[in-house]
Amino acid sequence: MQITQGNWQATINPERGSLGLTRTQAVDLMLLAAGNTYKEIAKATGRSPETVHGSLKKAYHKLHVYKAAGAVAEAMKRGWIAPLLVALMISCINGDADALRHRPPARTRQQVSASRTVARRDVGSVYA
Repeated sequence: MQITQGNWQATINPERGSLGLTRTQAVDLMLLAAGNTYKEIAKATGRSPETVHGSLKKAYHKLHVYKAAGAVAEAMKRGWIAPLLVALMISCINGDADALRHRPPARTRQQVSASRTVARRDVGSVYA
């Protein structure tokens, strides 16, 4: 069975005691993959952060991982969750997508010091 949460899709197994994620674990993991904290997931699902923490710990155990990033990576590797491709397809259609991806170069230290009008005086070493 497929469920969707935000820009993520998950495959769940509704049978009790089966391999795979439960609906609650899948929703929590998809929200976690979207970058939400336990508190944000709890607010979005109407549960307490402790309940979300317990649900995700059970999902971590099923995935044999210890951290959130590992859980998301392993669930994606197993095909249990996946990002929806709609966002990727829309970004490819946009003609200015390449221009939006490039950031202007960062100002270097030399450029910053050259733009200042106050000159600094070298006082040398304080210790003799």
